[in-house]
Amino acid sequence: MDAQAARSAQTVELLQTLIRNECVNEGTESSGQEIRNADVLEQVVGLPGVDVQRFESAPGRVNLVARLPGRDPDARTLLWNGHTDVVPVTAEGWREDPFGGEIIDGEVWGRGCVDMLNLTSSMAIAFQHLALETARDDSKRPAGDLVFFGCADEESGSRYGARFMAEHHPDAIAADDVMTENGGLHGGGAGDHTVRINVGEKGVAWRRLRVRGVPGHGSQPFRSDNALMTAAKVVQRIGDYRPPARFHELWRSQVDGMGVDDDTRAMLLDPDRIEDFLETVPHPKTASFLHACTHTTFSPNVAVSQTKTNTIPDTVDIDVDVRTLPGEGADEVDAHLRTALGDLYDSVEVTPLMNDRASTSAMHTRLWDAIESATRRRFPDARMDPGLVVGFTDARVHRELGAVAYGTGLLSPHVSAADFGARFHGNDERIDLDSLALTTQFYIDVVDELRRS
Repeated sequence: MDAQAARSAQTVELLQTLIRNECVNEGTESSGQEIRNADVLEQVVGLPGVDVQRFESAPGRVNLVARLPGRDPDARTLLWNGHTDVVPVTAEGWREDPFGGEIIDGEVWGRGCVDMLNLTSSMAIAFQHLALETARDDSKRPAGDLVFFGCADEESGSRYGARFMAEHHPDAIAADDVMTENGGLHGGGAGDHTVRINVGEKGVAWRRLRVRGVPGHGSQPFRSDNALMTAAKVVQRIGDYRPPARFHELWRSQVDGMGVDDDTRAMLLDPDRIEDFLETVPHPKTASFLHACTHTTFSPNVAVSQTKTNTIPDTVDIDVDVRTLPGEGADEVDAHLRTALGDLYDSVEVTPLMNDRASTSAMHTRLWDAIESATRRRFPDARMDPGLVVGFTDARVHRELGAVAYGTGLLSPHVSAADFGARFHGNDERIDLDSLALTTQFYIDVVDELRRS
């Protein structure tokens, strides 16, 4: 087995182990238990010449930082952020064991295969390779410091992970350039091969809406003030709300990278026609993604009340996942809610749970050029397609610390954007072996490009 194939096999084995550790983040302090994955990753990256630190933000919530010093203390520091937690699963919806990590028909199956244990595994094996290469031949040392950040709690807002590190240990993760999730999808049409590099992301403005009523006995519902009944109306109005389309500065380049015909392109770029077009898109996940790219979105995902069947509830909490477009803040979110709820707005108490604005990094930087060159080593005709992530990643925290942060990777051209997107937080999450091999080598090639520039 040649060296590159051996690294690919190591990436697969590491991914399987991380999946099987079941670091499931349910949003509570005690969930996640990323210590299990941190322990494994420390064995991979904790090599001679590498400075390794562990930071525990809560019992079992461990963040791992490994630093390989560069040859030039004035050169830019590159950090790879790979989170180690995964979202919960409903096992009954899966064809295979979601924590089995099995290889089936050339794909690794399991929770985290695309979000983002695949990239975390590739980063760790690439980091290991570069550390071993430097130990053998110091002329191979990266230009600037290379940092591997195995990060906890990305899936529930970063409180015990990147946000904790930024607030309490910022020097440990200080970097000029950051590579994290997600990118590397292929697109474009004939003669216009694109590879996605995500340069920004929408804002996240989670809100809790509390509805109050009057408690009573469930056997006497007539003329009662049942908070759950009012909450149902609130949820319905939010679900029915349709804010207008608004195009950010990256939208046109995203459309250009899709390789669609002229008529489709015209509809995607027309705020008065895009709604009708999205209703006709045959693939629901594709329509949902394109809608999220061009709209502020509201998704009421959690409703909590008492659990006693024979008592009319007096309080119901509704947690709404709000994702904002660039330029929107708390005032705009409040205005949206007022419009959506109408006369019901005065019946709810609104509490912010998260309030991070949309963020974007500059394009055509030194890191951008290195990513483009590394991509073209494998796909010579590719051009970089800048995109905006519709969810949130830890990139937003690194941007707040002053870093240029991109969502990157390098996947197989056979992975479609629609299929890949459907696997995020969904059933039957999996990643093909070719993509794992490409991404591991891609990270190594980026460092090589930076070393030579």
